[in-house]
Amino acid sequence: MQSTERQASGTLPSATTLAPVQGKAPYQAPSAAPGATVTDPALVKRAVKAAALGNAMEWFDFGVYSYLAVTLGKVFFPSGNPTAQLLSTFGAFAAAFLVRPLGGLVFGPLGDRVGRQKVLALTMIMMAAGTFAIGLIPSYATIGVAAPVLLLVARLVQGFSTGGEYAGATTFIAEYAPDRKRGFFGSWLEFGTLAGYIAGAGLVTLTTALLSSDDLLSWGWRLPFLIAGPMGVIGLYLRTKLEETPAFAAELEKAARQERERPKVPLRDMVTGQWRALLLCMGLVLVFNVTDYMLLSYMPSYLTSELKYDETHGLLVVLGVMALMMVVQPFAGALSDRVGRRPVIAAGCAGFLLLSVPALLLIRQGGLLAIALGMGALGLLLVCFTAAMPSALPALFPTRVRYGSLSIGFNVSVSLFGGTTPLVVTALIGATGNVMMPAYYMMGAAVVGGAAVWFMAESAGRPLPGSAPAVESDAEARALRKA
Repeated sequence: MQSTERQASGTLPSATTLAPVQGKAPYQAPSAAPGATVTDPALVKRAVKAAALGNAMEWFDFGVYSYLAVTLGKVFFPSGNPTAQLLSTFGAFAAAFLVRPLGGLVFGPLGDRVGRQKVLALTMIMMAAGTFAIGLIPSYATIGVAAPVLLLVARLVQGFSTGGEYAGATTFIAEYAPDRKRGFFGSWLEFGTLAGYIAGAGLVTLTTALLSSDDLLSWGWRLPFLIAGPMGVIGLYLRTKLEETPAFAAELEKAARQERERPKVPLRDMVTGQWRALLLCMGLVLVFNVTDYMLLSYMPSYLTSELKYDETHGLLVVLGVMALMMVVQPFAGALSDRVGRRPVIAAGCAGFLLLSVPALLLIRQGGLLAIALGMGALGLLLVCFTAAMPSALPALFPTRVRYGSLSIGFNVSVSLFGGTTPLVVTALIGATGNVMMPAYYMMGAAVVGGAAVWFMAESAGRPLPGSAPAVESDAEARALRKA
């Protein structure tokens, strides 16, 4: 390991003997390895930027694809029925969710085997290539049925790579960050998510405003997708210039001292050996993603279809809520370092359980101010998850299986519950006629998330399971040895 990560000598107390933070449940972690990793602040910031950019690219594509859905339907599918075109476009979009678990099954274990940095560089290449390729596909009028087939292939490449992206990015940041600031640094990952979505949606809005309908349909729609190429090159450069995380490097060094290859962890052990942590992970991801997709993906359609609200204004309200969340995000991440992950996530669950119905009733008033207040309240509650989850989820698993187990739990939960949220809620409203279903669905997710929080251990300020403590200075390491 290079000099940017220094090892403080001496034997440290185990993680369970570190002074508890007031108001937190005791953290039941394995004993930390001797010595503490003294982190390099500049290297930590570079790691955060490199990880967050990949998440930003994923959601840049999400924003572009969502905002151009009508145009893409006309470009890639037979003309005649606008509804069928739109459904086909969203069908290709949804296909990416189906292969996410497969991507997690491949990239997660690979990240535990060959390293986080190498796999994240690969997922960055695949995500950028998939998005860039969409901008190059000829239209249905030019090549016929091959056009939607190629669109589907590009979306599958994106979904497959995304299966290894989020778990890897959270693991990367968590293993680089000092223990007492892991929540703050982890929160920037979701800051990237919000920035990417706003950038994608904003670029489409600008393109639509500057070009005529014919120009947009002919060639203008390609521009946002083609921008993914340069973004991918920048992200790849940042990721390839980083060293491996200190925690994974320590695993490699331990294997080297024993003069053996690092053993491959069987997939079965990543699941059955971590079943409790996997269930907690899936519960936390469920409440995180159901509320996320409900607010940021479904609500614009709800405003239009159920409240007959102008589509452009509805999207602008959502973008405004996301901008508000970006401002609050780092502060909420720092708060999770101070008071703990469990209280912050629990506050979000309690808020959605108690305020989902009042917020939706406020939104249904129909006035711009009422909608903004209702959406803003839900957005601030969502920040409890976006700020704390990137640091809470990696702490559920030990270093040797962290990337793999987290990839499996995260992607299975997202595919089953998060990505299906708009479809399920729309179907529930159609079947029952009850327009309050979005609130009830979020309340149900909050109950599941609350149960997961009840059983999870507090991890704020503690070493990651299976890793040595990570501190910011030699003085902190010496103080830790004396504790």
